[in-house]
Amino acid sequence: MTVFVALTAAGAALATRLAAALPGAEVHGLQHRTNAPIAFTETLAHLQGVFQAGRPIVAVCAAGIVIRALAPLLTDKQREPAVLALAEDGSAVVPLIGGHHGANRLARQIADLLGIAPAITTASDLGSGTALDDPPPGWTIGAGPRTAVLADLVAGQPVGVSGPDYGWPDLPRDPPARVTVGWTTPPAGELGLHPRVLALGVGTERGLPPAELIAFVDRELAAVAIVPAAVGVVVSIDLKRDEPAVHALAAHLRVPARFLPADRLAREAVPNPSPRVLAETGTPSVAEAAALAATGGRLIVEKRKDRGATLAVAVADHILDPSTIGSAPGQLTVVGIGPGDAATRTAEVSAALQAADAVVGYGLYLDLVADLIPSTPRFETGLGAETERARAALDLAGAGKRVCLVCSGDAGIYALATLVMELLDQVADPAWRGVTVAVLPGVSAMQVAAARLGAPLGHDFAAISLSDLLTPWPAIEQRVRAAAAGDFVVAFYNPRSERRDWQLARAIAILRDHRPPTTPIATCRDLGRPGERVVVTTLAAFDPATVDMLTLVMVGSSASRVFATPTGLRVYTPRGYDPARAVEVVSPGSETP
Repeated sequence: MTVFVALTAAGAALATRLAAALPGAEVHGLQHRTNAPIAFTETLAHLQGVFQAGRPIVAVCAAGIVIRALAPLLTDKQREPAVLALAEDGSAVVPLIGGHHGANRLARQIADLLGIAPAITTASDLGSGTALDDPPPGWTIGAGPRTAVLADLVAGQPVGVSGPDYGWPDLPRDPPARVTVGWTTPPAGELGLHPRVLALGVGTERGLPPAELIAFVDRELAAVAIVPAAVGVVVSIDLKRDEPAVHALAAHLRVPARFLPADRLAREAVPNPSPRVLAETGTPSVAEAAALAATGGRLIVEKRKDRGATLAVAVADHILDPSTIGSAPGQLTVVGIGPGDAATRTAEVSAALQAADAVVGYGLYLDLVADLIPSTPRFETGLGAETERARAALDLAGAGKRVCLVCSGDAGIYALATLVMELLDQVADPAWRGVTVAVLPGVSAMQVAAARLGAPLGHDFAAISLSDLLTPWPAIEQRVRAAAAGDFVVAFYNPRSERRDWQLARAIAILRDHRPPTTPIATCRDLGRPGERVVVTTLAAFDPATVDMLTLVMVGSSASRVFATPTGLRVYTPRGYDPARAVEVVSPGSETP
């Protein structure tokens, strides 16, 4: 998905207008100068981060800024994302990197929106008007004399095309044919262009090793000279939504896997029906019927069998759009949004939220990312309804949707990634069959607190939740004692609530038995949100009554130190451990900025 990077309010306004016309595009703006949904503070570092994430960039700024930022990263022109420079007043758009890997195409889209001409500089686009090394979606360049054909196009030499007409390339059909369109290996001396018009239907026995299915398919496609790059989708019966071999095959071919119900497959007239398959699945054919149903075309490879697997291939009269075929396996992404502000949200998490069909979470957490999900269906549960939240997310994904389950902080630290894994492992609801699960990290409260304080986590540390709703207090107390005896820096999560008002005091008492009274301790409330407050005091002066559930408590080790700066107190734990090192004395209740 394209990222517009703007440095001024005017640039952000232009980027916002253009991004609205480009599905999935994001606008990132320089903090304090724009009101973009996603903010950053260091321009060069941010450009480099987006580039290294492989995302196309439209930089609404001077081209020189982009060149200085990205030049050290340019190593592989075949893999680098498209990069464009866009004038802040919309008067010019220039592809800088990846002209034949999407930049020229994106420049033309933006230019059309602005009513200007794009500043295309690549020779093949300017000569013949056909850039064979920048195929449109659904096309792949295959084997053959690619460099020679491209050179002839640039030089204005006659280059003809043969094979079925799928709307591209725009070359004469007169001989001599130098380019062949099709799904088989091109003739010697011709460049192959392969449209994704083939559907590969497969059937498998339960538990077939993925390597066996992949080897079978590769062998059979090679036997009939079919180029794998012409396959647009792998299709099977919906009983196989959770079959690892089918998903592994789709990943091997770099195409989606789609699934169709038995009653839909049974409507296809196939040359090789099977009474046994009908008895087991409710349809007389899986591989052949799936390939035909996906394409609406004709079989070019009838059913072939191997031990535990079948395949068939059908061809369509158009480029296949997998999103219109059957159902996809659902996707559940458990995302950590950090403290909630855009500045600490990762680009990966932002992209997942924007691409989601549905989002699930506690209402406050969903409100914190409202800028990314303005029209996405929301499914909210109360603060204590974590299990219901995780089940709802799995149910939605089981219905084939792309779902984000939203957590504050990091998704795997005292959050819902663990609960999702537990449900998948111990419950295994059939409705969740085939759901793919990913966990995207976020910035934890512990990390944000450490950053505000300086570097208290510079040596070994422990994170301990003081909530005894799920963990018995004796187990929690044992861990506090171990952390105290080991002289770990300790971050206390869930420290105190109206109903749990004594546990923090008990934990602090244990630490006081092991550490000097001058040991630094910090309370960090509403991190990354309006009203954020960070206070540094000492173990002796600390009052647990000042803490609530929106607070993280950070207790230093015996080696942790505090010093004053013009902007407030800073806490750090030296990298080298010296138990004899004195702990600085600080004034109780000092507040960091």
